[in-house]
Amino acid sequence: MAPQGIAEAALAGLRQELTGTAVAPGDPGYDEARAIFNSMIDRRPAVVAQCETEADVARAIRFGRDNELEIAVRGGGHSVAGTSLTDGGIVVDLRRMHIVIVDPVSRAARVGGGATMSHLDRATQPYALATTGGRASTTGVGGFTLGGGSGWLERKHGLACDNLIAVELVTADGETVHASEDENPELFWALHGGGGNFGVATAITLQLHALPAMSMVMLLFRPEAGPEVVRAYRDFMESAPDEVGGGCIYLTAPPEPFVPEQLVGKLVCTVLVTYTGTEAEARQVTAPLMGLGHEAEVITELPYAELQCMLDDPPGMRNYWSAEYLSGFPDEAVDAYCSRAATMPVPTATQHVLFPVGGAVARSPDDYPLPWRTAPWTVHPFGIWEDPADDERGIHWVRDVRAAVRPWSQGSVYLNFIGNEGRGRVLEGFGEENYLRLAAVKAKYDPNNVFRLNHNIKPAF
Repeated sequence: MAPQGIAEAALAGLRQELTGTAVAPGDPGYDEARAIFNSMIDRRPAVVAQCETEADVARAIRFGRDNELEIAVRGGGHSVAGTSLTDGGIVVDLRRMHIVIVDPVSRAARVGGGATMSHLDRATQPYALATTGGRASTTGVGGFTLGGGSGWLERKHGLACDNLIAVELVTADGETVHASEDENPELFWALHGGGGNFGVATAITLQLHALPAMSMVMLLFRPEAGPEVVRAYRDFMESAPDEVGGGCIYLTAPPEPFVPEQLVGKLVCTVLVTYTGTEAEARQVTAPLMGLGHEAEVITELPYAELQCMLDDPPGMRNYWSAEYLSGFPDEAVDAYCSRAATMPVPTATQHVLFPVGGAVARSPDDYPLPWRTAPWTVHPFGIWEDPADDERGIHWVRDVRAAVRPWSQGSVYLNFIGNEGRGRVLEGFGEENYLRLAAVKAKYDPNNVFRLNHNIKPAF
């Protein structure tokens, strides 16, 4: 039976025309098809179009418009706001379109619109090539990249969108558009941060870089050492080479062999250093951090694809995140950041994160609509828990962290790091001048704002 608002014949027609599958309420696998990363979001779409081809995507978009359905687009399903899901509308599900084709000669990868970081990283690993990816292997490459793309390699190789070569996009009228520096250059500019506002990316092409070795250093400290450790890490990063990434993270110590038994399940302060080089080089670079009195350590050389899995969280957890990009990180800001670790939900998968920016991110062309790229520091409260009873305290903690460090905020934000925080935050994500330019691009490619389940840019004519 067709869902309310969709004629039986129309749904039957969609099922027949798709190479993939249309899943509706009552069908086997419906609940699995609509489940997304953030279990706080529970919506029931009228139909999930599991697309296998670009033509499937175009057909699903036209079906949604013909039946006056709200259209959601799912790649990795990692949006914390749940924008890849809709109540009563249609989900254009790209997950079956996950093929990655690597050209080791030109050092480029063509990535299907439904590919995750794991698909990309494991395809490039055999060639000792990589590009900046999200810090979790389950993140969708498309939404991550078109939203800007911050990851472990960014200080060395720039943001993911800085490595964008081309995009194949299906627009709101179901037509395919190719965007690159030479073809539809204004749209190509908009896709460097503008996200899914302009159409459905069925494939993107990314520049790859040589990565013959990758290493990590993780040091665990008791939380009371946090202020001293974070200050030392801040000073260390002021002169760190671009090969160094990572961050400081307060978290619940996991039951891993390297963690002392007395710390398991307790709050710890960690320093994570990622390094695009050998273990011996990583040890040499991080020597200034080794005398701070850590309780445990992991120092190892490992494949980049494995590093990308290190902070993966299981699906089905409840998520609420936010971020502030800081113009500086003086001692007062360090104290404000560290003090909020005491109230974070423990034991949960919540992470209280401090990321350095700088390096290639700050040096790259600032023409793209990403005003946050010049900030040297990011505070990213990353709330993750399992029990709905923790919702109130978890959300309050994230908002409290933001408020605590807001005095040092640059006034801009990476939108992939936040949920639905209002129009003012969307403007902070792009900057007002960039927003006006983006709105003109929106008017050309999506004048009716069909793709509005996102950090939305309203068309301006």
